[in-house]
Amino acid sequence: MAVKKASSGKAGGGAASQIPQGALRFLEYYYPIHYKAGIGVEDALRAGQLSRHQVAMLWLIHSEGEGGRQMDRKAIERSLETWFEISGAAITKALRAMALPPLELVRMVENPKSGREKIVILTPKGETHMKKMIAGGEAYVQRIIDYMTDEEIEQGLHFFKRVSEIVESFR
Repeated sequence: MAVKKASSGKAGGGAASQIPQGALRFLEYYYPIHYKAGIGVEDALRAGQLSRHQVAMLWLIHSEGEGGRQMDRKAIERSLETWFEISGAAITKALRAMALPPLELVRMVENPKSGREKIVILTPKGETHMKKMIAGGEAYVQRIIDYMTDEEIEQGLHFFKRVSEIVESFR
């Protein structure tokens, strides 16, 4: 979906906001949203079993992978390197830990297009874990939205959708 900037006539084409210091006010909410609520969601997804990096890898496979089940290791690496200060070696180590007992959440197979590259595939145990992980995250978010009206929930969903669309258009 193409994202259009709101026209204001200002240089740069940004929206003509009637909200004083709107960007600064958004920025001031960034910390509590990202670090407090966001980390709470991550902790719920981790369920004391996985690292933040491993949760991000599984979520990437689920949300952007082929059929929500598999993804090229290099694609995982590209995304994680933009979100975290993490090396390719650390990514490989985290993936291997998820492939080995007791976790056995993923398996890595040779990419038929390149013998050097790997494809990361959720195992049946990984798919089950993903469902439990999502349920844990959903329960945490439910605790938050229990304090909101239906209208506030719809507004929040609309806001997150728009921010996602806009940020995606920056790429």
